Amino acid sequence: MNRTLKHALLPSLMAASLVGSALVVKPASANGRLVRDTGIGAGAGAATGIITGHPLSNTLNGAAAGAAVNGTHKAFGSHGRNHDLGRDAGVGAAAGSVTGTITGHHNILNNAFSGAAAGATVNRLKH
Repeated sequence: MNRTLKHALLPSLMAASLVGSALVVKPASANGRLVRDTGIGAGAGAATGIITGHPLSNTLNGAAAGAAVNGTHKAFGSHGRNHDLGRDAGVGAAAGSVTGTITGHHNILNNAFSGAAAGATVNRLKH
Protein backbone atom coordinates (compact mmCIF):
# COMPACT_ATOMS: atom_id res chain seq x y z
CA MET A 1 0.00 0.00 0.00
CA ASN A 2 2.77 2.42 0.93
CA ARG A 3 4.62 1.64 -2.31
CA THR A 4 1.45 2.17 -4.34
CA LEU A 5 0.84 5.56 -2.75
CA LYS A 6 4.44 6.56 -3.30
CA HIS A 7 4.33 5.71 -7.00
CA ALA A 8 0.81 6.93 -7.74
CA LEU A 9 0.26 9.91 -5.48
CA LEU A 10 3.67 11.52 -5.08
CA PRO A 11 4.31 12.31 -8.78
CA SER A 12 0.85 13.85 -9.09
CA LEU A 13 1.37 16.01 -6.02
CA MET A 14 4.77 17.15 -7.28
CA ALA A 15 3.38 18.06 -10.69
CA ALA A 16 0.45 19.92 -9.15
CA SER A 17 2.72 21.87 -6.82
CA LEU A 18 5.05 22.84 -9.68
CA VAL A 19 2.17 24.05 -11.81
CA GLY A 20 0.59 25.87 -8.87
CA SER A 21 3.79 27.62 -7.89
CA ALA A 22 4.44 28.65 -11.49
CA LEU A 23 1.01 30.22 -11.73
CA VAL A 24 1.35 32.00 -8.38
CA VAL A 25 4.75 33.46 -9.24
CA LYS A 26 3.64 34.91 -12.58
CA PRO A 27 0.47 34.18 -14.50
CA ALA A 28 1.09 32.77 -17.97
CA SER A 29 -1.14 35.42 -19.53
CA ALA A 30 1.26 38.11 -18.33
CA ASN A 31 3.99 36.85 -20.65
CA GLY A 32 3.07 36.24 -24.29
CA ARG A 33 6.48 34.77 -25.03
CA LEU A 34 6.06 32.15 -22.32
CA VAL A 35 2.71 31.08 -23.74
CA ARG A 36 4.14 31.01 -27.27
CA ASP A 37 7.25 29.04 -26.30
CA THR A 38 5.20 26.58 -24.24
CA GLY A 39 2.89 26.06 -27.21
CA ILE A 40 5.79 25.59 -29.62
CA GLY A 41 7.35 23.09 -27.22
CA ALA A 42 4.07 21.21 -26.83
CA GLY A 43 3.69 20.99 -30.60
CA ALA A 44 7.24 19.71 -31.05
CA GLY A 45 6.71 17.24 -28.21
CA ALA A 46 3.51 15.96 -29.81
CA ALA A 47 5.35 15.48 -33.10
CA THR A 48 8.12 13.49 -31.43
CA GLY A 49 5.47 11.60 -29.47
CA ILE A 50 3.85 10.44 -32.69
CA ILE A 51 7.26 9.17 -33.82
CA THR A 52 8.08 7.43 -30.53
CA GLY A 53 4.57 6.24 -29.73
CA HIS A 54 3.98 8.37 -26.60
CA PRO A 55 2.18 11.51 -27.80
CA LEU A 56 0.62 12.64 -24.51
CA SER A 57 3.69 12.34 -22.29
CA ASN A 58 5.90 13.87 -24.97
CA THR A 59 3.49 16.79 -25.34
CA LEU A 60 3.87 17.48 -21.61
CA ASN A 61 7.66 17.12 -21.87
CA GLY A 62 7.74 19.49 -24.83
CA ALA A 63 5.61 22.10 -23.07
CA ALA A 64 7.91 21.99 -20.04
CA ALA A 65 10.95 22.23 -22.31
CA GLY A 66 9.51 25.27 -24.10
CA ALA A 67 8.83 26.99 -20.79
CA ALA A 68 12.35 26.13 -19.56
CA VAL A 69 13.94 27.53 -22.71
CA ASN A 70 11.90 30.70 -22.25
CA GLY A 71 13.20 30.97 -18.68
CA THR A 72 16.75 30.47 -19.90
CA HIS A 73 16.34 33.26 -22.42
CA LYS A 74 15.10 35.53 -19.65
CA ALA A 75 17.98 34.57 -17.37
CA PHE A 76 20.59 35.23 -20.06
CA GLY A 77 18.80 38.28 -21.47
CA SER A 78 18.69 36.84 -24.97
CA HIS A 79 15.22 37.83 -26.19
CA GLY A 80 15.51 38.16 -29.94
CA ARG A 81 19.29 37.76 -30.12
CA ASN A 82 22.18 35.44 -29.27
CA HIS A 83 20.19 32.22 -29.14
CA ASP A 84 22.45 29.23 -28.54
CA LEU A 85 20.96 26.13 -30.20
CA GLY A 86 23.05 23.72 -28.12
CA ARG A 87 22.10 25.39 -24.86
CA ASP A 88 18.41 25.44 -25.73
CA ALA A 89 18.45 21.78 -26.80
CA GLY A 90 20.28 20.87 -23.58
CA VAL A 91 17.87 22.82 -21.40
CA GLY A 92 14.99 21.19 -23.25
CA ALA A 93 16.47 17.72 -22.76
CA ALA A 94 16.92 18.32 -19.04
CA ALA A 95 13.40 19.72 -18.64
CA GLY A 96 11.95 16.80 -20.62
CA SER A 97 13.78 14.26 -18.48
CA VAL A 98 12.63 15.85 -15.22
CA THR A 99 9.04 16.16 -16.45
CA GLY A 100 9.03 12.54 -17.60
CA THR A 101 10.25 11.42 -14.20
CA ILE A 102 7.59 13.48 -12.42
CA THR A 103 4.78 12.21 -14.65
CA GLY A 104 5.90 8.58 -14.34
CA HIS A 105 7.17 8.10 -17.89
CA HIS A 106 10.56 6.65 -17.01
CA ASN A 107 12.08 6.28 -20.48
CA ILE A 108 14.91 8.77 -19.99
CA LEU A 109 16.16 8.72 -23.58
CA ASN A 110 12.69 9.29 -24.99
CA ASN A 111 12.08 12.14 -22.53
CA ALA A 112 15.43 13.74 -23.32
CA PHE A 113 14.87 13.37 -27.08
CA SER A 114 11.44 14.98 -26.85
CA GLY A 115 12.72 17.84 -24.70
CA ALA A 116 15.76 18.47 -26.89
CA ALA A 117 13.60 18.56 -30.01
CA ALA A 118 11.24 21.01 -28.33
CA GLY A 119 14.11 23.23 -27.14
CA ALA A 120 15.70 23.25 -30.60
CA THR A 121 12.35 24.05 -32.22
CA VAL A 122 11.77 26.99 -29.87
CA ASN A 123 15.29 28.20 -30.68
CA ARG A 124 14.81 27.98 -34.45
CA LEU A 125 11.40 29.67 -34.41
CA LYS A 126 12.72 32.62 -32.39
CA HIS A 127 14.82 33.89 -35.32
